[in-house]
Amino acid sequence: MRFVRYQYGKEAAAFGWIEDDRVGPIVGDLFGEYRRLEAEIALDRVHLLPPVVPSKIICVGRNYVEHAKEQNAEIPEVPLLFLKPPTTIIGAGDKIILPPQSQQVEHEAELAVVIGKQGRWITLDHAAEYVMGCTIANDVTARDLQHRDGQWTRGKGFDTFCPVGPWIDSEIDPSDVLISCRVNGELRQIGSSREMIFSIPQVITYISSVMTLMPGDLILTGTPSGVGPLNAGDRVEVTIEGLGTLANEVVGETLPSL
Repeated sequence: MRFVRYQYGKEAAAFGWIEDDRVGPIVGDLFGEYRRLEAEIALDRVHLLPPVVPSKIICVGRNYVEHAKEQNAEIPEVPLLFLKPPTTIIGAGDKIILPPQSQQVEHEAELAVVIGKQGRWITLDHAAEYVMGCTIANDVTARDLQHRDGQWTRGKGFDTFCPVGPWIDSEIDPSDVLISCRVNGELRQIGSSREMIFSIPQVITYISSVMTLMPGDLILTGTPSGVGPLNAGDRVEVTIEGLGTLANEVVGETLPSL
């Protein structure tokens, strides 16, 4: 099943579900008890918002061998974790804003896991029980700042640097799906989730040994090789087999007048 977070006309943002290109409201707690109302609204008449509002976004760095190599970086012995602030999140169709502090902003196509229930010290055998579903993400990165700072908070943390969506799919098997990225129609990245160094259950188990995972939290599972520059005017599309496409335009930031 596919779940969305959407706005219809002047109504408040709401969670919903999709059936045959129509959206139906969800009443109750998406991560607890809820019921689905009839899908009566055409999908193209709603504004799709980021499908979750996470308490945190946990990312796995260098989780594909070839991406580590293209960054001239060592392959991690354990999952390499970093955080993106929730203020980085935008939805499908929203604009990625290039910050004036960086001269090298790049795309990173990623499969994202949505946590469905609270968990700490989750065992490998039970990790799948904590996954609500999967969505598409783009871990936009100011590469020059990432390298300059030596740690990744600033380079990964600008507003709009985490496009997510357009929906959550609760039925997809994420163990072997094709992940690709195109910029202005040019293929930049392509790889399979089966190439991850650390599997999704391993990542969930490792993260939960450090911090409590909460319903709606996002885990970005790493990017295949082929990351490259984004410039104002570009259109970047991340496609994941069985999930669809997340598309965003890129613009320069307009600074406030002093």
